[in-house]
Amino acid sequence: MRWDAQRADRGQLALPGLVRTVRTPEFADITFHEVHARSVLNRVPGGRSVLPFQWTINPYRGCSHACTYCLAGETEILMLDGTTRPLADIRTGDEIYGTGRLGNQRQRVPTRVLAHWTTVKPAYRVTLAGGTTLVASGDHRLLTEQGWQQVTEGITGQPFLADGIKLVTDVDGVIQPRLAVVSIEPLGVPEVMYDITTGTGDFIANGVVSHNCFARNSHTYLEFDAGRDFDTQVVVKINAAEVVARQLRSPKWQREHVAMGTNTDPYQRAEGRYQLMPRIIEALADSGTPFSILTKGTVMVRDIPLLAKVSKQVPVGVAVSLALVDRDLQQRLEPGTPSPRARLDMIKRVTDAGLSCGVLVAPVLPRLTDSRDQLEGVLAEIADAGATGATMIPLHLRPGTKEWFAAWLARERPDLLDDYRDIYARGSYASRSYRDWLARRARPLVRKYGLEGSSFPRGSAPPVETPPVASEQLELMLQQNVDSFNG
Repeated sequence: MRWDAQRADRGQLALPGLVRTVRTPEFADITFHEVHARSVLNRVPGGRSVLPFQWTINPYRGCSHACTYCLAGETEILMLDGTTRPLADIRTGDEIYGTGRLGNQRQRVPTRVLAHWTTVKPAYRVTLAGGTTLVASGDHRLLTEQGWQQVTEGITGQPFLADGIKLVTDVDGVIQPRLAVVSIEPLGVPEVMYDITTGTGDFIANGVVSHNCFARNSHTYLEFDAGRDFDTQVVVKINAAEVVARQLRSPKWQREHVAMGTNTDPYQRAEGRYQLMPRIIEALADSGTPFSILTKGTVMVRDIPLLAKVSKQVPVGVAVSLALVDRDLQQRLEPGTPSPRARLDMIKRVTDAGLSCGVLVAPVLPRLTDSRDQLEGVLAEIADAGATGATMIPLHLRPGTKEWFAAWLARERPDLLDDYRDIYARGSYASRSYRDWLARRARPLVRKYGLEGSSFPRGSAPPVETPPVASEQLELMLQQNVDSFNG
Protein backbone atom coordinates (compact mmCIF):
# COMPACT_ATOMS: atom_id res chain seq x y z
CA MET A 1 0.00 0.00 0.00
CA ARG A 2 1.18 3.53 -0.72
CA TRP A 3 0.74 4.55 2.95
CA ASP A 4 3.29 1.92 4.05
CA ALA A 5 5.64 2.43 1.12
CA GLN A 6 6.09 6.10 1.91
CA ARG A 7 7.15 5.31 5.43
CA ALA A 8 9.27 2.36 4.39
CA ASP A 9 11.17 4.51 1.90
CA ARG A 10 11.66 7.30 4.41
CA GLY A 11 12.77 4.88 7.10
CA GLN A 12 15.27 3.10 4.87
CA LEU A 13 17.28 6.30 4.60
CA ALA A 14 18.09 5.99 8.32
CA LEU A 15 18.94 2.28 8.30
CA PRO A 16 22.63 1.50 7.84
CA GLY A 17 23.27 -2.10 6.85
CA LEU A 18 19.87 -2.55 5.21
CA VAL A 19 19.70 -5.90 3.38
CA ARG A 20 16.10 -5.92 2.21
CA THR A 21 12.57 -4.87 3.10
CA VAL A 22 10.10 -7.73 3.50
CA ARG A 23 6.34 -8.11 3.73
CA THR A 24 4.65 -11.43 4.32
CA PRO A 25 1.00 -12.58 4.49
CA GLU A 26 1.32 -13.78 8.08
CA PHE A 27 2.23 -10.19 9.07
CA ALA A 28 0.18 -8.50 6.39
CA ASP A 29 0.34 -4.98 7.82
CA ILE A 30 3.96 -5.09 9.04
CA THR A 31 7.07 -4.21 7.08
CA PHE A 32 10.30 -5.88 8.22
CA HIS A 33 13.54 -4.07 7.49
CA GLU A 34 16.26 -6.74 7.64
CA VAL A 35 19.66 -5.27 8.48
CA HIS A 36 23.20 -6.49 9.10
CA ALA A 37 24.20 -5.02 12.44
CA ARG A 38 27.83 -4.33 13.25
CA SER A 39 27.26 -4.58 17.00
CA VAL A 40 24.49 -6.31 18.95
CA LEU A 41 26.04 -6.71 22.40
CA ASN A 42 26.03 -3.08 23.49
CA ARG A 43 27.09 -1.20 26.60
CA VAL A 44 24.35 0.90 28.16
CA PRO A 45 25.36 4.60 28.13
CA GLY A 46 25.95 5.72 31.69
CA GLY A 47 24.72 2.36 32.89
CA ARG A 48 27.33 1.82 35.58
CA SER A 49 26.19 4.87 37.52
CA VAL A 50 22.40 4.44 37.45
CA LEU A 51 21.55 0.90 36.29
CA PRO A 52 21.99 -2.57 37.79
CA PHE A 53 23.41 -3.88 34.49
CA GLN A 54 25.83 -2.54 31.88
CA TRP A 55 25.18 -4.67 28.79
CA THR A 56 22.13 -5.33 26.66
CA ILE A 57 21.05 -7.15 23.49
CA ASN A 58 18.11 -6.01 21.36
CA PRO A 59 17.66 -8.04 18.16
CA TYR A 60 14.64 -5.92 17.11
CA ARG A 61 13.75 -2.25 16.93
CA GLY A 62 10.05 -1.53 16.84
CA CYS A 63 7.50 -4.04 18.05
CA SER A 64 5.11 -6.37 16.27
CA HIS A 65 3.10 -7.11 19.43
CA ALA A 66 0.38 -4.73 18.34
CA CYS A 67 -2.27 -5.88 15.93
CA THR A 68 -3.87 -3.75 13.24
CA TYR A 69 -7.55 -4.53 13.28
CA CYS A 70 -9.62 -4.17 10.13
CA LEU A 71 -12.99 -4.92 8.54
CA ALA A 72 -14.40 -5.08 5.03
CA GLY A 73 -15.39 -1.76 3.50
CA GLU A 74 -19.09 -2.66 3.27
CA THR A 75 -19.37 -3.13 7.06
CA GLU A 76 -22.16 -0.84 8.30
CA ILE A 77 -21.10 1.60 11.04
CA LEU A 78 -23.68 3.10 13.42
CA MET A 79 -23.65 6.89 13.06
CA LEU A 80 -24.63 9.36 15.77
CA ASP A 81 -27.87 10.26 13.94
CA GLY A 82 -29.00 6.62 14.06
CA THR A 83 -28.26 5.82 10.41
CA THR A 84 -25.50 3.51 9.22
CA ARG A 85 -22.72 4.10 6.72
CA PRO A 86 -20.24 1.68 5.08
CA LEU A 87 -16.86 1.67 6.79
CA ALA A 88 -15.16 2.53 3.49
CA ASP A 89 -17.12 5.79 3.39
CA ILE A 90 -16.38 6.87 6.96
CA ARG A 91 -14.23 10.01 7.24
CA THR A 92 -12.08 11.55 9.95
CA GLY A 93 -14.26 13.82 12.07
CA ASP A 94 -17.48 11.81 11.59
CA GLU A 95 -19.60 11.40 14.70
CA ILE A 96 -20.51 7.80 15.45
CA TYR A 97 -21.38 5.57 18.40
CA GLY A 98 -18.90 3.69 20.53
CA THR A 99 -19.57 2.19 23.95
CA GLY A 100 -18.75 3.03 27.54
CA ARG A 101 -19.40 1.56 30.96
CA LEU A 102 -22.09 2.65 33.36
CA GLY A 103 -21.49 0.57 36.46
CA ASN A 104 -21.37 -3.04 35.29
CA GLN A 105 -23.28 -2.31 32.09
CA ARG A 106 -22.21 -1.01 28.69
CA GLN A 107 -24.13 1.70 26.91
CA ARG A 108 -23.90 3.68 23.70
CA VAL A 109 -21.48 6.62 23.90
CA PRO A 110 -21.08 9.32 21.23
CA THR A 111 -17.56 9.43 19.82
CA ARG A 112 -15.64 10.92 16.92
CA VAL A 113 -13.56 9.25 14.21
CA LEU A 114 -9.94 10.33 14.74
CA ALA A 115 -8.31 8.46 11.84
CA HIS A 116 -9.28 6.27 8.87
CA TRP A 117 -7.07 4.14 6.61
CA THR A 118 -6.92 1.00 4.46
CA THR A 119 -4.74 -2.10 4.32
CA VAL A 120 -4.68 -5.47 2.54
CA LYS A 121 -4.89 -8.58 4.71
CA PRO A 122 -6.20 -12.17 4.60
CA ALA A 123 -9.94 -12.09 5.28
CA TYR A 124 -12.38 -14.25 7.24
CA ARG A 125 -16.17 -14.35 7.21
CA VAL A 126 -17.75 -14.54 10.67
CA THR A 127 -21.37 -15.73 10.53
CA LEU A 128 -23.65 -15.20 13.51
CA ALA A 129 -27.00 -16.66 14.50
CA GLY A 130 -29.78 -14.97 12.55
CA GLY A 131 -27.61 -14.47 9.47
CA THR A 132 -25.51 -11.45 10.49
CA THR A 133 -22.02 -11.62 8.93
CA LEU A 134 -18.77 -9.68 9.20
CA VAL A 135 -15.67 -9.90 7.03
CA ALA A 136 -12.58 -9.16 9.13
CA SER A 137 -8.87 -9.83 9.48
CA GLY A 138 -7.79 -12.70 11.70
CA ASP A 139 -6.49 -10.33 14.38
CA HIS A 140 -9.58 -8.12 14.42
CA ARG A 141 -11.23 -8.09 17.84
CA LEU A 142 -14.89 -8.28 18.69
CA LEU A 143 -16.45 -7.94 22.13
CA THR A 144 -17.85 -11.22 23.42
CA GLU A 145 -19.53 -12.38 26.62
CA GLN A 146 -16.01 -13.42 27.68
CA GLY A 147 -14.31 -10.13 26.79
CA TRP A 148 -12.40 -9.02 23.68
CA GLN A 149 -11.49 -11.89 21.37
CA GLN A 150 -9.77 -11.88 18.01
CA VAL A 151 -11.28 -13.66 15.02
CA THR A 152 -8.73 -16.46 14.67
CA GLU A 153 -5.95 -18.00 16.72
CA GLY A 154 -2.59 -16.26 16.43
CA ILE A 155 0.86 -16.66 17.95
CA THR A 156 0.40 -13.98 20.60
CA GLY A 157 -1.79 -16.00 22.99
CA GLN A 158 -4.85 -13.79 22.55
CA PRO A 159 -8.27 -15.43 23.10
CA PHE A 160 -10.05 -16.11 19.83
CA LEU A 161 -13.58 -16.80 18.63
CA ALA A 162 -15.16 -20.24 18.50
CA ASP A 163 -18.58 -21.53 17.51
CA GLY A 164 -21.22 -20.76 20.13
CA ILE A 165 -19.52 -17.75 21.70
CA LYS A 166 -21.93 -14.85 21.93
CA LEU A 167 -20.92 -11.45 20.62
CA VAL A 168 -21.96 -8.23 22.36
CA THR A 169 -24.50 -6.45 20.16
CA ASP A 170 -26.37 -3.17 20.03
CA VAL A 171 -30.10 -3.76 19.71
CA ASP A 172 -32.02 -0.47 19.74
CA GLY A 173 -29.48 1.00 22.12
CA VAL A 174 -29.30 -2.02 24.44
CA ILE A 175 -25.75 -3.41 24.64
CA GLN A 176 -25.78 -7.10 25.47
CA PRO A 177 -24.29 -10.50 24.56
CA ARG A 178 -26.81 -11.82 22.08
CA LEU A 179 -25.68 -13.34 18.78
CA ALA A 180 -23.71 -16.60 18.86
CA VAL A 181 -20.94 -17.38 16.39
CA VAL A 182 -22.07 -20.01 13.88
CA SER A 183 -18.97 -20.27 11.70
CA ILE A 184 -15.64 -18.65 10.83
CA GLU A 185 -14.48 -19.21 7.25
CA PRO A 186 -11.23 -18.09 5.59
CA LEU A 187 -11.98 -16.41 2.27
CA GLY A 188 -8.69 -17.63 0.86
CA VAL A 189 -7.37 -14.35 -0.55
CA PRO A 190 -6.23 -11.02 0.89
CA GLU A 191 -8.77 -8.21 0.61
CA VAL A 192 -8.71 -4.45 0.90
CA MET A 193 -10.00 -3.65 4.37
CA TYR A 194 -10.48 -0.57 6.49
CA ASP A 195 -9.95 0.60 10.02
CA ILE A 196 -10.59 3.65 12.15
CA THR A 197 -9.46 5.11 15.45
CA THR A 198 -12.20 6.48 17.70
CA GLY A 199 -12.26 8.35 20.98
CA THR A 200 -13.80 5.39 22.83
CA GLY A 201 -11.52 2.74 21.32
CA ASP A 202 -14.45 0.91 19.77
CA PHE A 203 -17.41 1.29 17.41
CA ILE A 204 -20.56 -0.57 16.40
CA ALA A 205 -20.14 -2.56 13.17
CA ASN A 206 -23.01 -4.54 11.66
CA GLY A 207 -24.62 -4.28 15.08
CA VAL A 208 -21.73 -5.79 17.08
CA VAL A 209 -19.18 -4.01 19.25
CA SER A 210 -15.81 -3.87 17.49
CA HIS A 211 -12.35 -2.89 18.74
CA ASN A 212 -10.32 -0.35 16.79
CA CYS A 213 -6.64 0.35 16.26
CA PHE A 214 -4.30 2.68 18.16
CA ALA A 215 -1.08 4.64 17.76
CA ARG A 216 1.97 5.17 19.96
CA ASN A 217 4.97 7.46 20.10
CA SER A 218 8.40 6.10 19.27
CA HIS A 219 10.70 5.17 16.42
CA THR A 220 11.48 8.75 15.37
CA TYR A 221 15.21 8.17 15.77
CA LEU A 222 15.00 6.00 12.63
CA GLU A 223 13.08 8.70 10.73
CA PHE A 224 9.86 6.73 11.03
CA ASP A 225 6.83 8.64 12.24
CA ALA A 226 5.75 8.80 15.86
CA GLY A 227 2.58 6.77 15.40
CA ARG A 228 1.91 3.36 13.88
CA ASP A 229 5.38 3.00 12.40
CA PHE A 230 6.53 1.59 15.75
CA ASP A 231 4.09 -1.28 15.22
CA THR A 232 4.36 -1.66 11.48
CA GLN A 233 8.00 -0.87 10.62
CA VAL A 234 10.13 -3.41 12.48
CA VAL A 235 13.91 -3.46 12.12
CA VAL A 236 15.34 -6.99 12.37
CA LYS A 237 19.04 -7.60 13.01
CA ILE A 238 19.12 -10.84 11.05
CA ASN A 239 22.79 -11.48 11.84
CA ALA A 240 22.31 -10.85 15.58
CA ALA A 241 23.33 -14.32 16.73
CA GLU A 242 26.54 -14.39 14.66
CA VAL A 243 27.54 -10.88 15.77
CA VAL A 244 26.85 -11.67 19.44
CA ALA A 245 28.88 -14.87 19.25
CA ARG A 246 31.82 -12.96 17.73
CA GLN A 247 31.64 -10.23 20.36
CA LEU A 248 31.50 -12.79 23.17
CA ARG A 249 34.69 -14.43 21.88
CA SER A 250 36.65 -11.23 22.38
CA PRO A 251 39.42 -11.61 25.00
CA LYS A 252 38.21 -8.29 26.42
CA TRP A 253 34.79 -9.72 27.29
CA GLN A 254 34.48 -10.10 31.08
CA ARG A 255 31.26 -12.18 31.10
CA GLU A 256 29.22 -9.44 32.72
CA HIS A 257 25.48 -9.81 33.09
CA VAL A 258 23.50 -9.14 29.88
CA ALA A 259 19.89 -7.92 30.03
CA MET A 260 17.47 -8.55 27.15
CA GLY A 261 14.13 -6.83 26.75
CA THR A 262 15.61 -3.46 27.66
CA ASN A 263 14.38 -1.51 24.64
CA THR A 264 12.03 -3.77 22.71
CA ASP A 265 10.61 -7.17 23.53
CA PRO A 266 12.88 -9.99 22.22
CA TYR A 267 9.83 -12.27 22.13
CA GLN A 268 7.51 -10.03 20.17
CA ARG A 269 5.51 -11.64 17.37
CA ALA A 270 8.34 -11.16 14.86
CA GLU A 271 10.46 -13.65 16.82
CA GLY A 272 8.01 -16.35 15.74
CA ARG A 273 9.18 -15.68 12.18
CA TYR A 274 12.89 -14.94 12.61
CA GLN A 275 13.80 -17.22 15.55
CA LEU A 276 16.84 -15.19 16.57
CA MET A 277 16.68 -15.84 20.29
CA PRO A 278 17.64 -19.56 20.49
CA ARG A 279 21.05 -18.95 18.92
CA ILE A 280 21.60 -15.82 21.01
CA ILE A 281 20.81 -17.78 24.17
CA GLU A 282 23.18 -20.57 23.14
CA ALA A 283 25.96 -18.08 22.38
CA LEU A 284 25.60 -16.47 25.80
CA ALA A 285 25.58 -19.81 27.60
CA ASP A 286 28.53 -21.21 25.63
CA SER A 287 30.59 -18.14 26.56
CA GLY A 288 29.72 -18.42 30.25
CA THR A 289 27.75 -15.16 30.26
CA PRO A 290 24.82 -14.81 32.73
CA PHE A 291 21.72 -13.17 31.30
CA SER A 292 18.14 -12.16 32.00
CA ILE A 293 15.07 -11.76 29.82
CA LEU A 294 12.15 -9.41 30.31
CA THR A 295 9.13 -10.12 28.09
CA LYS A 296 5.38 -10.06 27.78
CA GLY A 297 5.50 -12.16 24.62
CA THR A 298 4.27 -15.72 24.91
CA VAL A 299 6.52 -16.75 22.01
CA MET A 300 9.05 -17.39 24.81
CA VAL A 301 7.17 -20.61 25.65
CA ARG A 302 8.94 -22.14 22.64
CA ASP A 303 12.35 -21.60 24.28
CA ILE A 304 11.57 -22.68 27.86
CA PRO A 305 13.27 -26.10 27.41
CA LEU A 306 16.38 -24.36 26.06
CA LEU A 307 16.41 -21.84 28.92
CA ALA A 308 16.09 -24.67 31.44
CA LYS A 309 18.99 -26.49 29.78
CA VAL A 310 21.41 -23.53 29.69
CA SER A 311 20.51 -22.53 33.26
CA LYS A 312 22.76 -25.41 34.28
CA GLN A 313 25.66 -23.59 32.56
CA VAL A 314 25.05 -19.95 33.57
CA PRO A 315 22.68 -17.98 35.82
CA VAL A 316 19.46 -17.28 33.90
CA GLY A 317 16.79 -14.81 34.98
CA VAL A 318 13.31 -14.59 33.51
CA ALA A 319 10.75 -11.88 34.16
CA VAL A 320 7.32 -11.36 32.67
CA SER A 321 5.62 -7.99 32.39
CA LEU A 322 2.02 -8.13 33.62
CA ALA A 323 0.28 -4.91 34.57
CA LEU A 324 -3.08 -6.32 35.65
CA VAL A 325 -5.35 -9.35 35.39
CA ASP A 326 -8.68 -7.62 34.71
CA ARG A 327 -9.39 -8.72 31.13
CA ASP A 328 -11.52 -5.76 30.08
CA LEU A 329 -9.14 -3.16 31.49
CA GLN A 330 -6.15 -5.00 30.02
CA GLN A 331 -7.67 -4.71 26.57
CA ARG A 332 -7.85 -0.93 26.97
CA LEU A 333 -4.34 -0.72 28.41
CA GLU A 334 -2.49 -3.20 26.21
CA PRO A 335 -4.34 -4.03 23.00
CA GLY A 336 -2.21 -6.20 20.78
CA THR A 337 -0.37 -8.00 23.59
CA PRO A 338 -0.92 -11.50 24.98
CA SER A 339 -3.76 -11.78 27.45
CA PRO A 340 -3.16 -11.88 31.21
CA ARG A 341 -4.21 -15.53 31.26
CA ALA A 342 -1.72 -16.43 28.53
CA ARG A 343 1.08 -14.70 30.44
CA LEU A 344 0.11 -16.35 33.72
CA ASP A 345 0.21 -19.71 31.95
CA MET A 346 3.68 -18.85 30.64
CA ILE A 347 4.84 -18.01 34.18
CA LYS A 348 3.65 -21.42 35.35
CA ARG A 349 5.45 -23.15 32.49
CA VAL A 350 8.66 -21.32 33.35
CA THR A 351 8.54 -22.29 37.01
CA ASP A 352 7.41 -25.85 36.21
CA ALA A 353 10.62 -26.13 34.15
CA GLY A 354 12.65 -25.35 37.28
CA LEU A 355 13.42 -21.72 36.43
CA SER A 356 12.72 -18.78 38.66
CA CYS A 357 10.33 -16.20 37.20
CA GLY A 358 9.80 -12.70 38.49
CA VAL A 359 6.89 -10.51 37.44
CA LEU A 360 6.98 -6.80 36.74
CA VAL A 361 3.65 -5.32 37.70
CA ALA A 362 4.16 -2.32 35.49
CA PRO A 363 3.15 0.27 34.80
CA VAL A 364 1.02 0.93 37.87
CA LEU A 365 -1.30 3.78 36.87
CA PRO A 366 -2.03 6.25 39.67
CA ARG A 367 -5.70 6.25 40.69
CA LEU A 368 -6.51 3.79 37.89
CA THR A 369 -4.82 0.51 38.81
CA ASP A 370 -3.33 1.16 42.25
CA SER A 371 -6.17 0.33 44.62
CA ARG A 372 -5.42 -2.28 47.26
CA ASP A 373 -7.92 -4.71 45.71
CA GLN A 374 -6.41 -4.29 42.24
CA LEU A 375 -2.84 -4.81 43.42
CA GLU A 376 -3.78 -7.75 45.59
CA GLY A 377 -5.73 -9.32 42.73
CA VAL A 378 -2.67 -9.20 40.49
CA LEU A 379 -0.30 -10.53 43.16
CA ALA A 380 -2.63 -13.38 44.11
CA GLU A 381 -2.79 -14.57 40.49
CA ILE A 382 0.97 -14.18 40.08
CA ALA A 383 1.68 -16.17 43.23
CA ASP A 384 -0.74 -18.90 42.17
CA ALA A 385 1.16 -19.19 38.87
CA GLY A 386 4.34 -19.88 40.82
CA ALA A 387 6.20 -16.59 40.37
CA THR A 388 9.25 -16.16 42.59
CA GLY A 389 9.18 -12.38 42.89
CA ALA A 390 7.21 -9.26 42.04
CA THR A 391 8.30 -5.71 41.29
CA MET A 392 5.86 -2.79 41.07
CA ILE A 393 6.82 0.28 39.09
CA PRO A 394 4.66 3.38 38.59
CA LEU A 395 3.79 4.86 35.24
CA HIS A 396 6.62 6.77 33.55
CA LEU A 397 5.61 9.65 31.24
CA ARG A 398 8.46 10.91 29.15
CA PRO A 399 8.09 13.84 26.70
CA GLY A 400 5.80 13.08 23.79
CA THR A 401 3.85 10.41 25.63
CA LYS A 402 3.20 12.74 28.55
CA GLU A 403 1.36 15.20 26.28
CA TRP A 404 -0.59 12.43 24.60
CA PHE A 405 -1.54 10.82 27.92
CA ALA A 406 -2.73 14.17 29.26
CA ALA A 407 -5.06 14.48 26.26
CA TRP A 408 -6.34 10.93 26.80
CA LEU A 409 -6.93 11.64 30.48
CA ALA A 410 -8.76 14.88 29.73
CA ARG A 411 -11.08 12.99 27.39
CA GLU A 412 -11.59 9.79 29.40
CA ARG A 413 -11.01 10.68 33.06
CA PRO A 414 -10.99 14.46 33.52
CA ASP A 415 -11.65 13.94 37.23
CA LEU A 416 -8.05 12.69 37.59
CA LEU A 417 -6.30 15.58 35.83
CA ASP A 418 -5.46 17.45 39.03
CA ASP A 419 -4.09 14.30 40.65
CA TYR A 420 -1.80 13.63 37.69
CA ARG A 421 -0.62 17.24 37.59
CA ASP A 422 0.46 16.86 41.20
CA ILE A 423 2.04 13.42 40.81
CA TYR A 424 3.99 14.32 37.64
CA ALA A 425 4.59 18.00 38.39
CA ARG A 426 8.39 17.66 38.38
CA GLY A 427 8.86 15.67 35.19
CA SER A 428 8.52 12.19 33.71
CA TYR A 429 8.62 10.21 36.95
CA ALA A 430 5.96 9.96 39.61
CA SER A 431 6.66 12.11 42.65
CA ARG A 432 8.65 10.73 45.55
CA SER A 433 5.57 10.98 47.77
CA TYR A 434 3.55 8.82 45.35
CA ARG A 435 6.34 6.27 44.98
CA ASP A 436 6.67 6.04 48.75
CA TRP A 437 2.89 5.67 49.09
CA LEU A 438 2.84 2.89 46.48
CA ALA A 439 5.73 1.12 48.19
CA ARG A 440 3.93 1.24 51.55
CA ARG A 441 0.80 -0.20 49.95
CA ALA A 442 2.64 -2.84 47.93
CA ARG A 443 5.20 -4.07 50.45
CA PRO A 444 2.84 -5.96 52.81
CA LEU A 445 0.97 -7.46 49.84
CA VAL A 446 4.18 -8.67 48.24
CA ARG A 447 5.20 -10.15 51.61
CA LYS A 448 1.76 -11.74 52.10
CA TYR A 449 2.06 -13.69 48.84
CA GLY A 450 5.71 -14.63 49.28
CA LEU A 451 6.89 -12.59 46.29
CA GLU A 452 9.85 -10.82 47.87
CA GLY A 453 12.43 -12.77 45.87
CA SER A 454 13.96 -11.79 42.54
CA SER A 455 14.37 -13.84 39.38
CA PHE A 456 17.33 -11.84 38.13
CA PRO A 457 20.90 -12.99 38.77
CA ARG A 458 23.38 -10.56 40.29
CA GLY A 459 20.70 -8.24 41.59
CA SER A 460 19.73 -6.90 38.20
CA ALA A 461 16.12 -6.16 39.07
CA PRO A 462 15.13 -3.28 41.36
CA PRO A 463 13.14 -3.88 44.57
CA VAL A 464 9.59 -2.61 44.83
CA GLU A 465 10.51 0.61 46.58
CA THR A 466 13.35 1.60 44.24
CA PRO A 467 12.74 4.89 42.38
CA PRO A 468 11.97 4.48 38.68
CA VAL A 469 15.33 5.96 37.67
CA ALA A 470 16.93 2.76 38.94
CA SER A 471 14.81 0.69 36.60
CA GLU A 472 15.51 2.22 33.19
CA GLN A 473 15.93 -1.30 31.81
CA LEU A 474 12.12 -1.34 31.73
CA GLU A 475 11.61 2.06 30.14
CA LEU A 476 10.58 1.20 26.60
CA MET A 477 8.83 -2.00 27.67
CA LEU A 478 6.68 0.08 30.00
CA GLN A 479 6.41 2.76 27.35
CA GLN A 480 4.70 0.25 25.06
CA ASN A 481 2.13 -0.38 27.78
CA VAL A 482 1.50 3.35 28.16
CA ASP A 483 1.34 4.16 24.46
CA SER A 484 -1.04 1.29 23.76
CA PHE A 485 -3.55 2.91 26.12
CA ASN A 486 -4.93 4.65 23.04
CA GLY A 487 -6.86 1.51 22.10
